[in-house]
Amino acid sequence: MIVLKWLFLTISPCDAAEPWQLGSQDAATPIMQGIIDLHHDIFFFLILILVFVLWILVRALWHFHYKENAIPQRIVHGTTIEILRTIFPSLISMFIAIPSFALLYSMDEVVVDPAITIKAIGHQWYWTYEYSDYNSSDEQSLTFDSYMIPEEDLELGQSRLLEVDNRVVIPAKTHLRIIVTSADVPHSWAVPSSGVKCDAVPGRLNQISILVQREGVYYGQCSEICGTNHAFTPIVVEAVPRKDYGSRVSNQLIPQTGEA
Repeated sequence: MIVLKWLFLTISPCDAAEPWQLGSQDAATPIMQGIIDLHHDIFFFLILILVFVLWILVRALWHFHYKENAIPQRIVHGTTIEILRTIFPSLISMFIAIPSFALLYSMDEVVVDPAITIKAIGHQWYWTYEYSDYNSSDEQSLTFDSYMIPEEDLELGQSRLLEVDNRVVIPAKTHLRIIVTSADVPHSWAVPSSGVKCDAVPGRLNQISILVQREGVYYGQCSEICGTNHAFTPIVVEAVPRKDYGSRVSNQLIPQTGEA
């Protein structure tokens, strides 16, 4: 009973990594849901192959034991088995490849015109975010830095090494484009619940498209070794309703305009 309870807790849905977690984080985007479904489909084929190979191995050990067959047969060629062992792996590879290519295409291409574009710039060791749609002039812009909150400054309920001072606020159920780059060394902008992992390369712009389907707070980290403080470069994405998103953006734009 204790083992079942422990197993259930370790595979329960979550939006941040948990101790002894076995499964993936709860999907927040269609891309991540597709990744999880593909994983389950491939795992089904792996189980079939495992059972089949074990059956052949046990059968060979049993029938070719020295007591059963003191003088074993010498089989040089088996045309039928050679044909089968070529065709079946090819068919399995095809069943795996077709959904894989479709998923890779959907991850790589911006299929729908995005409603909002956000630029993520990696630094040693923090992130800068720029809401490009609101940068109408030098006086009015929405750009901020996001640093990890030190352990001694954490509040009750906040996650160690994952919480930041400024979260990336996005509207839920809205197509977004994230442009990722770096200002110094290679980084990687990764949020597991969103199925997103995009390299941030100096002098190059990479883009990804996401559609967060539900409100929530999603945690990620830099997934490219970028120096001594690589482990202290977290990413926090907060998905809010559209009406709340508009007010949040307006509150951040007005102070900057007043200071100018």
